[in-house]
Amino acid sequence: MIPVKIHAGLSHFLALAVLPLLVAVDSIADDRVRPYETNPQYWQYKGEPVLLLGGSKTDHIFLLDDLESHLDEIVAAGGNYVRCTMSQREGSTLKPHRLLPDDKFDLDQWNDDYWNRFDRCLELCAARNIIVQIELWDRFDYSQKEWAASAWRPANNVNYAGEDTGFADAYPEPAHRDKQPFFFTVPGIPQYDERYARILSYQGAFAEKVLQHALPHGNVLYCISNEGSAPAEWSAYWAQLIHDRARQAGVSAFVTEMLDGARLEPVVSRPDRYTFVEGSKVLGPRRQAWAPKGEGQWQLILDTFTAMGDTKRPINAVKIITNEDAEQDLYSRQKFWRGLMAGMAAIRFHRAPAGSALNDSAKVCIRAARLVEAQVKFWELAPRLDLLSDRDEDEAYLRAAPGHGYVLYFPNGGEVTLDLSRELEARSGYWIDIGAGEQREMISIDGGAPVPIAAPGTADWVLVLTPR
Repeated sequence: MIPVKIHAGLSHFLALAVLPLLVAVDSIADDRVRPYETNPQYWQYKGEPVLLLGGSKTDHIFLLDDLESHLDEIVAAGGNYVRCTMSQREGSTLKPHRLLPDDKFDLDQWNDDYWNRFDRCLELCAARNIIVQIELWDRFDYSQKEWAASAWRPANNVNYAGEDTGFADAYPEPAHRDKQPFFFTVPGIPQYDERYARILSYQGAFAEKVLQHALPHGNVLYCISNEGSAPAEWSAYWAQLIHDRARQAGVSAFVTEMLDGARLEPVVSRPDRYTFVEGSKVLGPRRQAWAPKGEGQWQLILDTFTAMGDTKRPINAVKIITNEDAEQDLYSRQKFWRGLMAGMAAIRFHRAPAGSALNDSAKVCIRAARLVEAQVKFWELAPRLDLLSDRDEDEAYLRAAPGHGYVLYFPNGGEVTLDLSRELEARSGYWIDIGAGEQREMISIDGGAPVPIAAPGTADWVLVLTPR
């Protein structure tokens, strides 16, 4: 099928609201990314369970000039997961709408280069079995210096004036202050103004355009916002649009919302609307008072799974945010592993300077996780701190399936006792130096009794034990 060309503007959006989205789609659901049938806390892709790990040097990866080589670098490090914010903050030639010769934007026309880059990114990622997590709206694109250059600012386009829309010429306060009516355009929001209907029509056309390009691809996940703080009606509106368009196209779309702070309950409590959970803020920076610290990160993830009840879903962390200091890389790796050990299905290192991006530390960390995965699968194990004793807070974490395999992680050295009293056979395994991404010598541990186990050194180590 030939995709219809979707234009911006009110009349086009109203028409699309009642017509099916005509896209060429892969109708074989099993080939598309979806929760793993056997353990829906994880993902499957092309019919097989998959652990999503990644890191990249930018969030709006599709706008990179060296995209293909960077994707190859990610795959070479063991990565298969990228973040793709539908950025509106880049230079005037890399925005979604067309720039006219008079240096003003026309919101009724598209910038073909932007959308061609998006298409190419989805195709290149699909060819490499990389899962792409899209974010429709990033509040930081519409405030302070970004608003001054935005195509949506009345002074910068030919489509409306400020008095027509309620938009101000400047929004100097930080995005989290919620002064920008861009996020109040959905009817039912307390701050709603009838003038916002015109903006919503253009927003809808943009979202439809994203879906026109993305829905044919089976390697895409959907997130509404980056650190959203708008009223709940905002997220609900766009989630419904994505689900409706996917259903009309004959496919399933898996949708989440990333809320500001470590607020997961509004997403967890609506499994009908949010089909996975975005938990990046659980792994937030130490300097933020609301961010869980140390073992609190691991515990909040477990509590979130418990709160899901019978509607278990994957928890992703599309960005590990860290303080910008000398120990940033170690903190990033520790957050990565606390998330893995608690059962997160997807984890990605955030771009610099707020994260480790895809530096050497991130690469060896991903490599270490793949070394573990080569011996035992995370989705076949469960958190089992009950099998550890002589353990201090945040000293060690265990995922295990007795009789099958054990993964014991030390964030910063230490010694604990592992209860192997129910294991009649000896266990063999390897220490993996996470900071080097290397497997050390093979070891053997007798079963039948509790066994003291000490990490080979300080910093971060993981031990994998399987039947001999």
